[in-house]
Parts: sequence; structure tokens; C-alpha cells
Amino acid sequence: MLTRRITYRIYPSATQAAKLYLWKRMHCNLYNAALANRITQYKKFGKSVNYFKQQNSLPAFKTVWPEYVELGSQALQATLKRVDFAFERFFKGLGGCPRFKASRRYSGFTYPASVGWKCVTDAGLNGHLTISNLGKIQMRGQARTWGDPTTLTVFVRAGKWFASITVKCNPTRATGEGAVGGVRDRTPIDLGCKEAVTLSTGEQISKPDFIKAGELKVKVASRQLRRKRVPNRNKKIKASRKGKKARAIVSRHQRKVTRQRDNWLHQTTSNIVSSNSLVAGEQLNVKGMTARAKKGKRKKQKAGLNRSILSVGFAKISKMFEYKLAEGGGFYVESSTRQLKPYQRCAKCWELTPKTLKDRVHVCSNSKCGHVEDRDINAAQVNLIWAQGLGTSLLDGDGSSSTACGSMKQLAQMKRQKSQAVEGLGDLETPSLYRVG
Repeated sequence: MLTRRITYRIYPSATQAAKLYLWKRMHCNLYNAALANRITQYKKFGKSVNYFKQQNSLPAFKTVWPEYVELGSQALQATLKRVDFAFERFFKGLGGCPRFKASRRYSGFTYPASVGWKCVTDAGLNGHLTISNLGKIQMRGQARTWGDPTTLTVFVRAGKWFASITVKCNPTRATGEGAVGGVRDRTPIDLGCKEAVTLSTGEQISKPDFIKAGELKVKVASRQLRRKRVPNRNKKIKASRKGKKARAIVSRHQRKVTRQRDNWLHQTTSNIVSSNSLVAGEQLNVKGMTARAKKGKRKKQKAGLNRSILSVGFAKISKMFEYKLAEGGGFYVESSTRQLKPYQRCAKCWELTPKTLKDRVHVCSNSKCGHVEDRDINAAQVNLIWAQGLGTSLLDGDGSSSTACGSMKQLAQMKRQKSQAVEGLGDLETPSLYRVG
């Protein structure tokens, strides 16, 4: 059984929506109170407060604040667990110190178990949601695979409410018997990437034009927003009426671009998975690649490159390949880019040929080989050869490589993060099948 997440649009009444906004604000206040408790106890008394101490104090907390009783004990525990996860990330160096959240930036709350809510749907198609102390709410959406609901997260985006439900299910997906390697291009061409994805078969997939058109609309709307009076809490300046309207227009365009990008990524990855049971990619440090330029005169150029990388959604492609191939019994393998150096290595003789970003064609430096190929296609072929010949230990194939869906159980399992095995990279010998001469 795997865990999958399905997001539905829900349509609460005016009374229910007002209550949902109130509950969201109360969960935000609880989050800030738990955060303040941890900071105060450590700074003033030198004591460390963990999740279990705060969880055990909830009964006393609800006697002082009885309005929190109707929110449900497990939902309150999930909010405290958010604080705990934030500190865990901070201690591991994966994020900054947790900060207090404004109510407008706190999106929603979670029911970590099947208590306090019930979902009634016809095999995942539409239906209604019943929440304790709130009532029945109509919902719309369709699940690719339905199963047993386990957790519920209710959140709001731009005044629209959504229900994100995780289900235990047995998803299936048809895959072919082929194998393909791929790379994601990072070369700036007119402040954009030349090709979004390049496959070892020679196929190159570009970012669609409708996403570029949407990004242009965001740019134009943002220019209009800069001409309006924006809020400044330090100077006690409120946004003007036209400023609020311009901000809403920018947000609407940004949401549409996000939906279009996600839809395109799903279609692209599904098409590749439908004909291949093995996909060989590369490990990319997207956070490092999109870091700001610290010094120098090329800050604007670096900002444009970062924008082009993020607009393609590099970080999402790997996750989509991973869980979709797991559903079909296939494997997604990532090579260590720093050790393998696919852009420098020849797919025919395995020799290294140094290149710069402006070098678009691979010309092997080995006189006996002389292989000439597009740089990205050659790199994709190197990734595929490495996955097939130099032998990364493939995953067990039991579906455990599915993406984290945000349930409390899966978030706890994230502590045992799966690491890609890169054994054999220390001694990169040429596979006998690809030796020249």
C-alpha cells in the first residue's frame, strides 16, 4: 500500500468560511505560542522544550482557552508537530531559525488521522467532506487512484478553500521496457534555458510558449504594482485600494503560471514513463544553482538565469519521475554529477573533455574516438550508460520510493531519507562494451 495525496476544491457556505478563517487564525496563534514557549524557555532558563512536553500541556491550555476545544485534540497536536519539524530542520542545517507567522501567511491546519472528519466520494470523483463542529461541505475534484483516507489538510489560497487528502492505495501505471537517460539544461539563452529536458534518444523538450506568455503577464502586472502604494508595517503605511487590486492581479497570473507548469510537467513525465521502465537522471543542487550573486556586476544576469531555472521546475521533475516509476515497477536513478561529470565525459570512450557553458557540441579529445554529438544528448547518454553498466544499486521496487505526501506518518519517516547509492563512482573505469579499440 502506498500513500498518495489528492487535492479537492471545497465550497463552504459563508458561515462555514467565516469559521474556517477563525480556526486558521487560532491554529496560527497556537503555532506562535508554541514557538515563543520554546524560545523563552531556552533563552531565559536554559531548558529545552520538545514536542511531547508541549503536547502534554494541551489539556491545561484548553482549560484556559476553551474555544480551542472544538478544533479537535489531534488537529492541535499536528500544529505543535509543525513547530517541532521546523526546529528539526533548523538543527540539521536544512533551514533557518523558525519565525513567527502572520495570520495571512498561515495557510491552514491538518487532521493527522481519520478522526474528526469524514470524506464521502464516488471512487474519488467529487463528493462531500464532513468536519466535526463545522458540517458538510461540497467538494470537487477527481483522484487518479482512490483508497482509504488517512489524513486531511484544509488550506486557503487567494480566498478559495481546498482539502488535501492522503489515501492508502495501490496505484498502478503502465510502463514500457525501454530505458532512457536525461539531463536538464542550465545554459542561459536570452535569459532562458535552451531546452528544458534532453533525452539520450536525441529528443529535446522545450518549455511551452504558454508558460512564457504567462510569465510575461506576471512581469507586466508586477511593473504596474511597483507604481502603487504598497504596505510598510515599520512606517505604518497601508496599501492603497489600487495597490491591493494590482497585488491581486499579480497573484492571479502567478497562480495560473504555476498550474500550467505543473500540468506540463505531469504530461511530460507521464509520457516518458509510459515507454520506459528505467530513467537515468542527474543530481542537481537547485538551491545552490539559484543562489544570489554575492559580488560583481553580473547580479542581473544571475537573477535572470535563476528565474529561468526556477520557471522550468527542475526540483519537481525528479520527484515526479520517482513516484510514477515506482507505481509502474520501474526505477529512477540519479548519477552524482560532480563525480561522474556527464557534461565532460564522452559516451563512447568514457574520456573527459573539459568544456565551458558556451560549448554546445561535444567533440571527444581522444584521437581514437573522435565522437561528435550535441553536448546535452551526450550527457544524457552518459547518465544512461552509467545506470546500466557502472551499476548503481537500484531501489527495492516495493513502492517505498514514493514521494512524501505530508501525512504525519510520512513526515516522521522522512528522518530515514533515502540516499541514492553511488557505489562504484570512486573508480570510474570504462565499461568493456564502450571501449574504443
